[in-house]
Amino acid sequence: MVFASLEFLSVFLPAFLLLYALTPARAKNTLLLLSSWLFYGWWSPLFLLLFIALTALAWAGGLLVERAGPGRRGMLVAFIVLNLGVLAWFKYANIVVETFNAALAHAGAMPMEWQRIALPIGLSFTVLQAISYLVDVHRGKFPAERRPIDFATYLAMFGHLVAGPIIRYDWVRQRLAHRAVHASEFATGARRFMIGMAMKVLVADTLSPVVEHVFSAAHPSLADAWLGCLAYTLQLFFDFAGYSAMAIGIGAMLGFRFPENFDRPYLARNLAEFWRRWHISLSSWLRDYLYVPLGGSRKGTRRTVLNLMLTMAIGGLWHGADSWNFLYWGLAQGIGLSVVHLCRARGLGLPAPLAHAATMLFVMLGWTLFRAPDFAVACDMLAGQFGAHGVALGAALSNMLRPPVVLAYLLGIAWVLAPALVGARRHAGNGGAVLATLAPIAGFLLSLALVSSRGTVPFLYFQF
Repeated sequence: MVFASLEFLSVFLPAFLLLYALTPARAKNTLLLLSSWLFYGWWSPLFLLLFIALTALAWAGGLLVERAGPGRRGMLVAFIVLNLGVLAWFKYANIVVETFNAALAHAGAMPMEWQRIALPIGLSFTVLQAISYLVDVHRGKFPAERRPIDFATYLAMFGHLVAGPIIRYDWVRQRLAHRAVHASEFATGARRFMIGMAMKVLVADTLSPVVEHVFSAAHPSLADAWLGCLAYTLQLFFDFAGYSAMAIGIGAMLGFRFPENFDRPYLARNLAEFWRRWHISLSSWLRDYLYVPLGGSRKGTRRTVLNLMLTMAIGGLWHGADSWNFLYWGLAQGIGLSVVHLCRARGLGLPAPLAHAATMLFVMLGWTLFRAPDFAVACDMLAGQFGAHGVALGAALSNMLRPPVVLAYLLGIAWVLAPALVGARRHAGNGGAVLATLAPIAGFLLSLALVSSRGTVPFLYFQF
């Protein structure tokens, strides 16, 4: 069950919100926990048991780390290794075995038998949240949570359970203990949810067939490759930022305040700025729990470059389960960030328009590597983007560029550039206020009609 599905929108969410409103404050966490487990178990009851086990492990781990005395650090490391071990098994066992079998085949040996392992939805996000909780307890930022229901509710909230944002316990612990849902907060949350739904369905899902076609085509031309890359650049942003907006909206409707996960990333003027604006909950997690503990930028230029490379390589691996492309993509991001760091240290820079164009070019070439199913396809796409397979638009893609798809392209680009028009909106008077109120409702209703007619498209980050 996903947010942009009829069963969620017409049954689960309305029924839950009604029960939530009728439930006494002291029992709201229990209702939210049980509903979240139902939401997760709808997809896989077996993996729900794994999720509950990880929750119990993190909760007990926090208490033990807090009480361990001189052995606290060793206890913390043990629980982090346990969490990462579970993640590594489900996420990387397939690709490690496939790589090993490819090496055996190259050497003329028989490959080992292997049955692929399914990746539990949301496991990557759950493990990062559990680790941040354990580390923060070890650092003394807050006491370990004594109430298992409150802690389990934190990890299981269906608003962020399967694809983030990566919520830290410190951000919600006060509202887990005491919260009230005000009408204004509920209305704000409902508006964010409708906007996120429109972003996902109207733009991301409409561009999805174009992306599928181009990234599965052999030897795409320059026009095909760049139109496909632009479609994926928009699809990824509107899919994930749309999901984040829906999660933030659900949180607000329940009385929680989740931080923003995107801040106009495609308007960034360098790669470091891009990563402060893109998937903020992940990039800040990598900064606080990996980059800074490695030494950050405090130990000289060489160590800074090494730390950037390690952090982004691990961040790339975190995304990937079926391809080494994510590792290559992470290394490329590390190289790009290192170049930005070295240029800054020497006072070098580009004029703003060139800096923005260079940043977007790097980001889009990176998305090509990120989206391609394997390295060979990525190289074929990149060759097409540099004109190695001709220039003209292919007939198949030309036939796909029908008015709804062209409109999705234009709507996506306009939305990305819209922050430049914020000043005009502020002076738009009552007409602007009415439009700001009615537009999300109209977008939501149109999205609902599209979901009814063409079905549900899963969120891209479910595979991570």
